[in-house]
Amino acid sequence: MSEQESEFLQRLLATFNIEAQEHVEALFAGIAELEKCPDETRQAELIEAVFREAHSLKGAARAVNLIPVETACQALETGFAAMKNKNSALTAELFDSLYTAIGKLSERLGLPQIDRITAVPVEIPAPHPETQTITSVKPPARGSAEKLSMAGTVRIASAKLDSIFLKSEEMLAAKFLAQQRQQDIITLQAMAASWSKQWSRTVSRPEFYSNLSKQPQGLELIEQNTAFIKSLNYRLDAAVKAARQDQHLLGRMVDDLLEDMKKALMLPFSALMEIFPRLVRDLAKSSGKDIVLNISGGEIEADRRILEEIKDPLIHILRNCVDHGIELPDIRANLGKSPCGTIGIAILPRSGNRIEIDISDDGAGIDTTKVKAAATRLGILEREQASRLEDHVCAELIYRSGVSTSPIITEISGRGLGLAIVREKIEGLGGCVAVETQPGNGTVFRIELPLTLATYRGIAVRVGEQTFVLPTGNVERCMRIRRDDIRTVENRETILFRDETLSLSWLSEVLGMPERTAGGEALYQLLVLKMGGKRMAFIVDEVLGEQEVLVKSLGPQLARVRNIAAATILGSGKLAPILNVSDLLKSAQLAAQTGSRRTADFKTDGPTPTNSVLVVEDSVTARSLLKGILEMAGYKVTTANDGAEGLTQLRSGEFDLVVSDVDMPRMNGFDLTAKIRADKRLADLPVVLVTALESREDKERGIEVGANAYIVKGSFEQSNLLDIVRRLI
Repeated sequence: MSEQESEFLQRLLATFNIEAQEHVEALFAGIAELEKCPDETRQAELIEAVFREAHSLKGAARAVNLIPVETACQALETGFAAMKNKNSALTAELFDSLYTAIGKLSERLGLPQIDRITAVPVEIPAPHPETQTITSVKPPARGSAEKLSMAGTVRIASAKLDSIFLKSEEMLAAKFLAQQRQQDIITLQAMAASWSKQWSRTVSRPEFYSNLSKQPQGLELIEQNTAFIKSLNYRLDAAVKAARQDQHLLGRMVDDLLEDMKKALMLPFSALMEIFPRLVRDLAKSSGKDIVLNISGGEIEADRRILEEIKDPLIHILRNCVDHGIELPDIRANLGKSPCGTIGIAILPRSGNRIEIDISDDGAGIDTTKVKAAATRLGILEREQASRLEDHVCAELIYRSGVSTSPIITEISGRGLGLAIVREKIEGLGGCVAVETQPGNGTVFRIELPLTLATYRGIAVRVGEQTFVLPTGNVERCMRIRRDDIRTVENRETILFRDETLSLSWLSEVLGMPERTAGGEALYQLLVLKMGGKRMAFIVDEVLGEQEVLVKSLGPQLARVRNIAAATILGSGKLAPILNVSDLLKSAQLAAQTGSRRTADFKTDGPTPTNSVLVVEDSVTARSLLKGILEMAGYKVTTANDGAEGLTQLRSGEFDLVVSDVDMPRMNGFDLTAKIRADKRLADLPVVLVTALESREDKERGIEVGANAYIVKGSFEQSNLLDIVRRLI
């Protein structure tokens, strides 16, 4: 094969991969809607649509000589034909087999995860006499399983669009610099005007000329100076007018360019949520639950980067809704609920270029008693403090790392890390998350996010000689107070704001900067910051004003700097950090709790593992693997060949944790765990079951006998095991 032919084949395969992804997406979407659709007319339309998708994919595969893909599509066609002819009933087993077949087809095509976010369709409108813009195509509802029309479109790699967009964002710096230069010239104009007025008053005095009557050169100099001032004022007026025109023209061009690029990179939320129905369906099936997912507002568009970053947090929350929220069908029936649970995702527009995402379920709600118990066990709360804690405040504890209400750790949940990661990710995007729960009636997670990441309005403040920027959306009020307005409550400085007592902190002290002092009559400037229903006041040296800021990432090396979210370049060319409001609230609260204004670091290093672990496993290979993993992590490991031997060693030695298989001779892992819990000396010993048994009944039995964690070998990962062991010891 010649080099030219090889290059052509590569281009052809690249084109096929893009087309194949569209077909597979449409197949998944069509099957998902068909499974929920009771209307026979609509069912017929959907069956016809997915049949055509399979047929088209088969033809494309034949064109590039991918025989295995062609064969798989032929099998799908046969199945869809039987459905068309009503020779095949639409049963749950049929849909399971269809999902499996399409999933295997996706993997064979090298598309293990279908994600529309990575492909950006761009429409090129007909040229206009004056302008030509690029805007994003609003895709059709995916539930209709209709293909996106290629008429009037061109495919552009998302990386290229990102590069163009980043260059467009850089143009904002030129716009801000033009604004600053205009302001500099206006300042010079004001100075010259003031000088001119002072000069006019001076030369208009009679005594001024009497002193110069004997000096002709002095009179000539005064006339020259007066003419120069007049000329200078004229030139400065002209320069100000020209600067205004240039700034207006440049600002409009940059804004239009950036707006067009934003449109090119904006995608509807439906592109993100195509995978969610299948995800919820699979999770519900593995949990023995029946759940319906309803999505609304999918047509609302957002920056593709926002969609990429919010995907994992939404998946975390959906997993929690399935695992913790929705009850089993028989339990729901006993409570008078429908056996089928409901999860809803609603995307709602909000003011200020922001959106709200509500994820709700009609399940059991958050068990605040279990949350308090978990927080107390981790040392986050004292027992007396937990007893006084109100339920709505207690619900916020679910975001703390390690807090989980799950009775056992599984591959789905129980580690207490998911929601902590969710909050960190959302706050990193400049958003916030709140939770509302009603026992027995369900839970709602409310996420607020910006629609774009490039720019937003910010409040610039000065602390010492350093300028900082705070997002305008998090600043509720800028105000001045006197020293007499500050009150001390329980050794904490507070102010009264709208009949509410707010904690007061000095921003310089929260950021670890030198302290400043002022007299009792001094006026202090402060900002009231809000996030996630919390408010706190911060004193600054000066509020410089509101402006548009260009957000610049700190890069991977500084991805998580405490109290700092990003940076921006001001019009003066000076670098200013953008503060992380969530971190500021935590820093100030921590400083107040410790009785010091200086901020302590949130992160604590875990203890070095020196504990003793008993591994009970009848397989030599699996036993050696577990022993090696734990020993490399620093644990002292003892092994046993089965449950009976393991119990003997437990009664004669001292161990901090047991890792056990389930299916073993003489005594299995369930029986071993039950005997451990029945022994007074061993009753509190943590037990982790690592087994190939993955059915819901086996997991429930693991909970019943008292296991602390249940790891399925099919989804086993070394990091998961070590993370669980560290948490339990």
